[in-house]
Amino acid sequence: MPSIQLLGEDVDLQNSLANLSANKGYRLSQHHDKQDFLELIIQNPPNLIIISPSHKKKWDILKVSAEVRKISKTIPLIVINDHSSEAQVIAALKLGVTDYFNYPLSLPKLLDSIEGLASSPPPTSVQDVIFLQNNPFDDRILVGISPLIQGIRKQLRNIAVTDSNVLITGETGTGKDLIARLIHQGSKRHHKPIICINCAAVPDSLLEGELFGFEKGAFTGAHAFYEGKLKLAEGGTVFFDEIGDMSLSAQAKLLQLIENKEIYRLRGRRPVALDIRIIAATNQNLEKLRVEGKFRSDLYYRLDVAEIELPPLRDRKEDIPLLMEHFIRHFNRHFGREVHGCTHETMDILLRYDWPGNVRELRNICEATFINLPSVSITGTDFPKSFQQKVKTLDGKKLSERDLLLATLLATNWNKTDTARKLHWSRTTLYRKMAKFNIQGSSFKKIPAKESVTLLTNV
Repeated sequence: MPSIQLLGEDVDLQNSLANLSANKGYRLSQHHDKQDFLELIIQNPPNLIIISPSHKKKWDILKVSAEVRKISKTIPLIVINDHSSEAQVIAALKLGVTDYFNYPLSLPKLLDSIEGLASSPPPTSVQDVIFLQNNPFDDRILVGISPLIQGIRKQLRNIAVTDSNVLITGETGTGKDLIARLIHQGSKRHHKPIICINCAAVPDSLLEGELFGFEKGAFTGAHAFYEGKLKLAEGGTVFFDEIGDMSLSAQAKLLQLIENKEIYRLRGRRPVALDIRIIAATNQNLEKLRVEGKFRSDLYYRLDVAEIELPPLRDRKEDIPLLMEHFIRHFNRHFGREVHGCTHETMDILLRYDWPGNVRELRNICEATFINLPSVSITGTDFPKSFQQKVKTLDGKKLSERDLLLATLLATNWNKTDTARKLHWSRTTLYRKMAKFNIQGSSFKKIPAKESVTLLTNV
């Protein structure tokens, strides 16, 4: 049942909200004391908060809103003011107020707003709310402005503050390990370790002892007690990379851990309690493996509580210039160089290629290019020979309409008039194509029209 916390003295408003609550099944709590109101939000976060004026106690609407936002940045907040100005509305929006109303009140509009906002799920607990505010994680490491990456950033913020199991899927090189670390960094477990286990790299015969630990003498060569990698992550996160390569016997033991929150060491006689969050990743189709009997259905459903699917780089080519700029900055520091960017022709090559190795392949090629001592601007001849051979096959290959549009936007520094002219399109056609291919406005800084192009952005 959605809950609403109301602070205010307006009897008519209280009666209207009480009627709405009765009709819609909301749980409404009314408060006249600001301190009680704030303490209750901390103890039991609601689905919606409404603040209205007080003529007796005369609290400052904006100050109370700021105090609410110190407790939670995520709970929808409606403010109703009896004397308002444009400056106050702007100040309220800057504080993170979700909706703002003035007296005389339009009750139908207010009720519509309440119905829309009250359906939002409340935070899991106030600890999660406070944690999200005081320990924001830096998702700028996830470089890109494409709608796909923006959607993943939103997912990350929602998932990180929960304690649910997470399944990360995507092709090799899309950054699954980075996503796992970001989830851990944004969780309330961030002060504890994240232990990464590559399921494909540990032989099945050693996996149980490596994960669960063993007692002295458990097998030949077990000369000392070993508590296991899972116990090393106590209070933190365990990241199972390439979970699709885990054997069925190991899957059964992992399932037991998830269900019972405890493990048995090899030759151990007593269970060992374990408090960990599990994140798993795979480049395989677990659903297909499950149908084929190669992956346990019960484990699959327990891992797939929250799923993040990472897109291949070929589906978000508008992020390539930002990724290149990011890698160039990194390798400039690493190699002590002053490479400024790529030529238009170089960027055209990068956009034509389909990147089967995804972001990892792009990074490796950028690093190899630095080893080849590039000039101030990276040209096609600076790329490693193996990559030059690959892109030779692209000569004469027509770009897809989406990639052609992207290449032209980049070549014109996202000048839409010049882009439309180069493509022989009207501006209406250009905007229609950008909408069709879900290409949004760029955050690139304006660059002088020179042969060499430096692509800069804050990501």
